[in-house]
Amino acid sequence: MKLHFFDGSTTCRPIAMFAMEAGIPLELAPVNLFGGEHKGEAYTQVNPNQLVPVLEEDDGHRLIECSAILKYLADVAGHAAWPADKRARAAVNARMDWFNTGFLRSFGYGYAYPQLLPYLAWEDKAMQAAALARAKAESERLFGILNDHMLSDAHPYLGGAEPDLSDFLGVCYATLGELVGWDFDRWPRVARWIAAMKARPSWNPCNVGFHGWRDAVRGQAA
Repeated sequence: MKLHFFDGSTTCRPIAMFAMEAGIPLELAPVNLFGGEHKGEAYTQVNPNQLVPVLEEDDGHRLIECSAILKYLADVAGHAAWPADKRARAAVNARMDWFNTGFLRSFGYGYAYPQLLPYLAWEDKAMQAAALARAKAESERLFGILNDHMLSDAHPYLGGAEPDLSDFLGVCYATLGELVGWDFDRWPRVARWIAAMKARPSWNPCNVGFHGWRDAVRGQAA
């Protein structure tokens, strides 16, 4: 299987991490987002949405969207990170949907990305400031839910003693905060969860591009 990806992409990192830990071999096909390769005709034939990731198999089967690819890979491998029990699987799905909808919309596209990617920011400075303030307030509320209701003191991961797909997905979304100086110490369970995921064998090999982006913007004004 081939994964069209960008090293550092929020939606590609979870797939690379899970595949490594599950022992699923992937041929990595880099797509240079900062260079605009995803907008070119060749890649548009792969994904008309001009986005990464895309999973492609030898028989021509293609699958888009991070969450769908994670579930497909876990299903193919029969991995416990997407449990067979219907209620347990539904709980994982619910957490993944939570991250994919409200959390990423508010924290990613509302707060982090507008400070990092100029095309997502409001041109009017007053509008930008107001939008960031609103997104920050909603993101703080969501981090509180993650800390107080989704994580517990009993286990390090959302999935319990071992991470499930929602851990791989969610930690890559949450750590967007490292690019914009987010204070994780306000939410100790979240900070502990992130530390636990960073201690896993897949974190450093699969986050080289993210670390480079983080180091490049550290200390810069939005």
